[in-house]
Amino acid sequence: MLPNERVSGTGRMGTNPRAGLVGSSRAMFELKEEIARVASSDAKVLITGESGVGKELVARAIQSQGPRAARPFVVVNCAGLPETLLESEFFGHVKGSFTGAYRDKPGKLEIADTGTVFLDEIGEMTLRMQSLMLRFLETGELQKVGAERSERAVNVRVIGATNRDLRKLIAEGQFREDLFYRLNVITLLVPPLRERKEDVPVLIEHFLKRFTRDRGLPAREISPDAMRALCEYSWPGNVRELENAIERLVVTARTDVIDMASLSDEVRAPRAVGLTVKQERRRSVGDSLYNMVVEEGQSFWTAVYPLYMRRDITREQIRDLVRRGLRETRGNYKIVARLFNMEPTDYKRFLNFLRKHECQLPFHEFR
Repeated sequence: MLPNERVSGTGRMGTNPRAGLVGSSRAMFELKEEIARVASSDAKVLITGESGVGKELVARAIQSQGPRAARPFVVVNCAGLPETLLESEFFGHVKGSFTGAYRDKPGKLEIADTGTVFLDEIGEMTLRMQSLMLRFLETGELQKVGAERSERAVNVRVIGATNRDLRKLIAEGQFREDLFYRLNVITLLVPPLRERKEDVPVLIEHFLKRFTRDRGLPAREISPDAMRALCEYSWPGNVRELENAIERLVVTARTDVIDMASLSDEVRAPRAVGLTVKQERRRSVGDSLYNMVVEEGQSFWTAVYPLYMRRDITREQIRDLVRRGLRETRGNYKIVARLFNMEPTDYKRFLNFLRKHECQLPFHEFR
């Protein structure tokens, strides 16, 4: 199984069907109420929200509270594979359909039969893949790669998620309007962490307990000043950023009390309140990636590539990084590779990576 796909039963969330959703704010209370209302149906759900807010946890909560709770829950990251492989992963393939197809292989939609398939980052699918997905949603039939006809129909509940504005993508011709309306039967918006700051202390306590327990470490406490700084920070990377920050504090803390000195410079000295959310997010993701490879001298392969493969950053954020590099080098990919601290022999590998994940930008636009 590829790292961007997971098959599980929702029983892994524990006996409490809402165990994965931490927070007592009004926004989270309303979201949990919406989940409870939609869980009992088989209607398609589109989960929207910024990167890192916990869209997969919402999808798992829907599954765990519905009639398919004991059935498969299959996760597919639509941004993690090029189109040719994504089609095979969705629909499966027959032996001999392409080089390396040594046997028949079921697709994830077939594996999810009677259960739920969660399509993460659905806004990153190519138009051709969108057409194939639309046909499946209309008929429920599967046609494997290399097969002459549809072989069978499956019964799956489809939940999609995206951090992009699909209506904007439709206007730009990058997303099919008919697919949008097929998916957008029920929409759930997961609020960003900055809009539910009262949940920050609860999440901090949750992550502290989890990371100290998992590592067999003594309990950690957070000083009042440090807690205040953590609560005042805007967390542009949302819950995922907070989770990573707490894990780092647990691992690196030299005493049982985490104080201000333990916090990162970014948390200790937050940006000016006047910055817009868009500016904050651009600086925290795009600029941070660029700073890591250019100013801090880290290699693209060790600093950026693992984040993308773990889905901590999106394809669009890779494009932003490449775009900035091309601006600096006036469209010269060889110089970009050097700028990103790659060996000369890595140039072709870099271009292959960008092509494979559809992140290569036309160089002539920057000359």
